[in-house]
Amino acid sequence: MRAAGWPDGSVLVLSALHPKGSPVKADIHPNYHMIKVVMTNGVEFVTRSTYGAEGATLNLDIDPNTHPAWTGGSQQLLDRGGRLSRFNTRFAGLSLGGKK
Repeated sequence: MRAAGWPDGSVLVLSALHPKGSPVKADIHPNYHMIKVVMTNGVEFVTRSTYGAEGATLNLDIDPNTHPAWTGGSQQLLDRGGRLSRFNTRFAGLSLGGKK
């Protein structure tokens, strides 16, 4: 059982048991174990994961501390095969809520 506390001090008790008494179904859940994660800047930490086997090392190729997807940095659109320039040419006159 788990108790969830509310700001006013009251407590709601949540049961994690299946009606038949078993907490979870057998043999359907992944095997969690401890692994070491090595970030691109060399920082290491240990966490639980389903990756590899117990004691495996996961070397990250993309670092969430520096990658624009996580930091909110500016991203540049790459023109692959002229697709971006064709799009801009085709829809140049269309203004939908853009700068006025």
